[in-house]
Amino acid sequence: MKKVLTIAGSDSGGGAGIQADIKTISALGCYASSAITAVTVQNTLGVSGVHVVPTDIVEAQIDAVLSDIGADAVKIGMLFSADIVKAVARQLKAHEITSAVLDPVMVSTSGHTLFQSEAVTTLISDLIPLARIITPNVPEAEVLLGGAKITEGSQLPEAAKELSQRFGVSVLLKAGHIEADTLVDILYCAEDLQLYELPALRVDTPNTHGTGCTMSSAIAALLAKGFTLPEAVKGAKDYVNNAIISGANYSIGHGHGPVNHFYQLPNNSPQILLSQ
Repeated sequence: MKKVLTIAGSDSGGGAGIQADIKTISALGCYASSAITAVTVQNTLGVSGVHVVPTDIVEAQIDAVLSDIGADAVKIGMLFSADIVKAVARQLKAHEITSAVLDPVMVSTSGHTLFQSEAVTTLISDLIPLARIITPNVPEAEVLLGGAKITEGSQLPEAAKELSQRFGVSVLLKAGHIEADTLVDILYCAEDLQLYELPALRVDTPNTHGTGCTMSSAIAALLAKGFTLPEAVKGAKDYVNNAIISGANYSIGHGHGPVNHFYQLPNNSPQILLSQ
């Protein structure tokens, strides 16, 4: 069985973070293990608090998993501090991880800081070079580009290519923050030097909480199963899009609800789930 380690924060609401990662990895047929970097006080209305796990405990979790279970791919999400970034980098090097998917989580949808600003430099210098692919949204890409503004979908291809060339890593630049009916995510693949457009219609639903976590975890799971990077990204895009469509009519919480991670299971549909 292919194995994926997720290194990320816990979402008490279950829609994002470690919880979304484990659901996604399991739904795509891999074994999920985890290293928790922070415990968030969170629901569908937003994040109201963060308790950061001590760095030595974060590092020990990673080492415990990789030294015993191992991982065919690693997904990295919320890290919060420069010390945790360095600890993750040390473990990736020590265990010779070559398929790491880095989702540079910085700020929650509700505006809560999930990454210290002084840690960005460490992320760029220590961790991004160890990743196979990074999956920033538009605000995260703007930070990584030093503050350049991205307001139009037409800017995404050049921004993705610039990020890739600047950091020597493949880049999936997500278009969710662009105002458009058709959202076109851009993959610039450093492995074949090709640019791929991944279009999808915007779904009219508030249930989009955790889509970034879900996307990066899906990529990691498909890489673990042996797909090429373009294949894994395209497959992950399809998985997330179908999970959004399938969960569009959920009524979970009073804010941004989760996607339907298990839409592929037999007899699993929004209608059945809502009737239970």
